[in-house]
Amino acid sequence: MITFKRLDHFHVCVPPERLEEARLFYSDVIGLELIYRPDHLFSSAGYWFNIGDLQLHIGVEPALPRTIRHVAMEVAGIEAARQHLEANGVELVEEPVIPGRSRFAFIDPFGNRMELLQIM
Repeated sequence: MITFKRLDHFHVCVPPERLEEARLFYSDVIGLELIYRPDHLFSSAGYWFNIGDLQLHIGVEPALPRTIRHVAMEVAGIEAARQHLEANGVELVEEPVIPGRSRFAFIDPFGNRMELLQIM
């Protein structure tokens, strides 16, 4: 049996030539805090961000087609989040209704699907 305590971080990938665009998207549009990444420990470039009490790690790999893989993040004020993303031209994806949750996903400019949800 494994006893989980919490999610520590999640990792998404972007094409190498779009890494700086990813940094700007996640810091300026999404509003995450860029944090220290010990670059000397890794063989490829990337960035780390704080997101609530966990971290988002961005790495590089060649562009892949879209997938149903995703990360889901609970937020406060789901409608404000939706309006903010729409105002910034971010592609939104409606999700099937789950009782007790309001949710939708967005596709970042690099093809990663991110679900936002608010528990009602």
